[in-house]
Amino acid sequence: MGNSQEPQDFSNSVMPSSLTPVHVAKAAEALSLYDTASHQVSRFVPLKPGKVGIYVCGATVQSSPHIGHIRAAVAFDVIRRWFLKLGYQVTFVRNVTDIDDKILDKAAAAGQRWWARAYYYEREFTQAYNTLGVLPPTVEPRATGHMSDMIDMIQRIIDNGHGYVVLDENGKPTGNVYFDVASWPHYGELTHQKQTAEVDEAAAVADRMGPSVDATGADKYNPVDPADASPDKRDPRDFALWKAPKDTDPEDARWSTPFGVGRPGWHIECSAMSHRYLGDGFDIHGGGLDLRFPHHENEMAQTRAAGYPSAARWMHSAWVTTKGEKMSKSLGTGLSVPSVLAEHSAWVVRYALGSVQYRSMLEWSDQALVEAQAAYDRVSNFIERAGVALGDLEPTREEIASVSADALPGDFVAAMNDDINVSGATAAIFTAIRVGNTLLSQLGDKVDGVELDADLRTKLAQYHMDYPAEFVAESAKAELYQVLVAVRAMLDTLGLDPLAEPWVSDGAAGGVGAGADESPEHAALEALIGEQLTARAEARKARDFAKADAIRDALGAAGIAIEDGPQGSTWSLK
Repeated sequence: MGNSQEPQDFSNSVMPSSLTPVHVAKAAEALSLYDTASHQVSRFVPLKPGKVGIYVCGATVQSSPHIGHIRAAVAFDVIRRWFLKLGYQVTFVRNVTDIDDKILDKAAAAGQRWWARAYYYEREFTQAYNTLGVLPPTVEPRATGHMSDMIDMIQRIIDNGHGYVVLDENGKPTGNVYFDVASWPHYGELTHQKQTAEVDEAAAVADRMGPSVDATGADKYNPVDPADASPDKRDPRDFALWKAPKDTDPEDARWSTPFGVGRPGWHIECSAMSHRYLGDGFDIHGGGLDLRFPHHENEMAQTRAAGYPSAARWMHSAWVTTKGEKMSKSLGTGLSVPSVLAEHSAWVVRYALGSVQYRSMLEWSDQALVEAQAAYDRVSNFIERAGVALGDLEPTREEIASVSADALPGDFVAAMNDDINVSGATAAIFTAIRVGNTLLSQLGDKVDGVELDADLRTKLAQYHMDYPAEFVAESAKAELYQVLVAVRAMLDTLGLDPLAEPWVSDGAAGGVGAGADESPEHAALEALIGEQLTARAEARKARDFAKADAIRDALGAAGIAIEDGPQGSTWSLK
């Protein structure tokens, strides 16, 4: 890698076929998104027709992921899925910061090699992403794999007059290189240090709660990099592009450069990797709200100072809070993903994390999880009942994935196009479920030949999905099929279709405490109760609900709780 090579273009990367619509939907014309730099919601127009390039700041793999980390991943996964549903070809880059002060210090304290610690926790993050249904990125570059890119970019910044090398008393490079903020008149445009744009409510909340361009003193969320506190800086605002190693840094955490031995500053990593994989300018740069300043402000400045366009739009997901305070390991409020998943299914956790719009603060509480579990119960109950009524004509996973945004209900599309208003989109899903449940109740034990009332037919009009040729036009089965497809396709857009991966393979929508009890007693109970659940499923399929209820009640009396889902029933001890 180096200046002699062009940045790699992943815009033609092959995505999973089930997630790659063949054309951009008409609905895409109405998509509007917020931009941190302008503090405005504006219509989204891609830089390249039919293609979207997104770079999202990933994890610094110092320790286990907590719910606050994963909220950002889920938020941008939903945004990405909406672009895919609209028919765009999406190149999604999410980096891994696998070297920094925290990794080095924690590895040393634990007697570990720094790169081994980083890799261990990188795998934990990957497992958390996969468990919660976050699509894998098109590219997931590590910082340590792009040192030559960073060195090249730093050299460009220096050559363009916007960076300087600190020399020792003998005139030799020390390894410390700083960005010269005074030389860059555009510095502060992302976070409005110049107050050129009116600060909106979201930005004001962020400024009050966390890292702010107006704040002074210690920052409890992003402690000052020791290199940025150096007396060698010309201006207090200057920040490290490259920094000399600490005495405690191991030899394999140092790289030789024209400006001395050292390792990269935090911000230069993302500038180098976004340019490497997305080229000169891309559509969206995303990350958590706490990265707005200093990370993204510095990143935007150094990218442009190197002579490259920055992202056309900056998007930031808000925090997960507990009792109004940002969830953070440093504050002792972090909830690890494994501990949460030990008590709640992955589907429920994902729903809770994605239950509000990405720019809204998400208060994490037991009540949020209770509401998410209730949502799963409503969703799975409808999908299962509708599936039983449709029998062999239940829609396939492929049919659900192929639904275009133009075929989705209008209220859902309008909500998603309104800066990814997930709350409105979820309301549309439950409106459709209510319509479907009303249809099922009117059908009763009959499926075809039922005259539906006028009010229900009016409500059904917006669910205009195509139905299989086996259905008689305007039959009640066709109406039910259309509603079921609409519900599952909307859920699929949010990564929540219970009959999609990873929920199907994991069982019970992601399972709860999987593998916690593999004792012989548990295996025996599994076999005995499994027979009863099979008998109950056959009774339900035969519409012998009295027998099915009797089996459930008998198991309940024995202390066995049954949870029904669209992929079957699961049990647990009360």
